[in-house]
Amino acid sequence: MNEYDLDILRLHTQGFCCAQIVVQMALEMQGAQNPGLIRAMSGLCVGFSSTRGACGALTGAACLIAYYAGKGAADEEAHDRLPLMLTELADWFEEYATGRFGGINCSAIVPDGKPDASICGGLVGECFGRVMTILVENGFDPSSEPDE
Repeated sequence: MNEYDLDILRLHTQGFCCAQIVVQMALEMQGAQNPGLIRAMSGLCVGFSSTRGACGALTGAACLIAYYAGKGAADEEAHDRLPLMLTELADWFEEYATGRFGGINCSAIVPDGKPDASICGGLVGECFGRVMTILVENGFDPSSEPDE
């Protein structure tokens, strides 16, 4: 059990999926709400609605990194470390998920194609923790809203 498990369980029982949970946990750390963003994250649930797609915990985690470091307005630029942070996440996830489940797609992680809280919950927690580490190591404060 890791430090995020109770939050993940609470959000799962409220009907949120893997990708939504990753982002909702960060918003809660900030004391913020963004229902539109959480609604948009549902497009990444369960392997982009196909078990052949990449795990929603991974794609949600990538979106969370971009939430802090990506371009958000016409007069902004993405942080120069964004590609490196995304690569670090992708490399870590590929090694982690392939080593444990044989791949990064939902079909490899949950072979019957249905989310399994005992598997997916742990994976969401690991992804969220990894994103927090990546952000902090790159000078971001995950408890604060991204710079506007």
